[in-house]
Amino acid sequence: MSQSTAADGNIAVIKVGGSILTSAKAYRQAAKFVRHTLQTAPHERLVVVVSAQEGTTDRLERGARKIVREPARAALDLLWSTGEIRSVALLTLHLQKLGVAAAPLNIHEAGLIVPETENEVGRIQLHAGRLRGVLAKFAVAVVPGFLAANSANAIVSLGRGGSDLTAVLLAEGLRACRCELIKDVPGYFTADPHRDSSASHIPHLTFEHALQLATKGCDLVQRRAIEAAARAGLPLVVRSVDETAPSSRISHFAIEAARAPREARAAAD
Repeated sequence: MSQSTAADGNIAVIKVGGSILTSAKAYRQAAKFVRHTLQTAPHERLVVVVSAQEGTTDRLERGARKIVREPARAALDLLWSTGEIRSVALLTLHLQKLGVAAAPLNIHEAGLIVPETENEVGRIQLHAGRLRGVLAKFAVAVVPGFLAANSANAIVSLGRGGSDLTAVLLAEGLRACRCELIKDVPGYFTADPHRDSSASHIPHLTFEHALQLATKGCDLVQRRAIEAAARAGLPLVVRSVDETAPSSRISHFAIEAARAPREARAAAD
């Protein structure tokens, strides 16, 4: 991973998922959310990881399969990349319209490198020189999620939900002060809140619990991203763009974190 610099600790990584980016209005709202985040913590620099607009990846794949039943992986990855690059450009333009100093980066500029012969998360490296240079000049760097470059400089995808993994790897490599994953729900629930109004919010959970939920089919956070964050000891905050809504924190010590406020209140009583 990249070497430590004076910027370490003042960088936050925020991933904005495709379920948020549903329309032109949604990009404007996402830009306002990023601006508000900067205003709340003006000393920070933000790396904003974006997914393709909702439905784009599936639409692009369907189009490819109309041409050939089994598209070459290299061609499909390259086609998919157009969705993320479009999101990077659109969000950057909306940020600029709001007066935010933001710069767009492409997949190669973001600096994530996957070994050509093996797509092992533990071996993905971050070459962060370009990214750090941008953060020295701009308050926000907008980068594509879901994709990286391999050692032969070709574009490769990181699996469905891979933008979560992008955010985790960047946060680890940049030694970010926090990593937030912005979803269309304010974190984890005991059931799908879109389908079950009685679902209870889960404010704290361990990596192990999050992995168990992923095994049971909960794809709120990509499994590989959870595994990578656990290895790095990197807490994750899963939240929505609504500042007033609750959030879920995933860490090695989530149970203790949840218990501590209750014990403190008991002691005060």
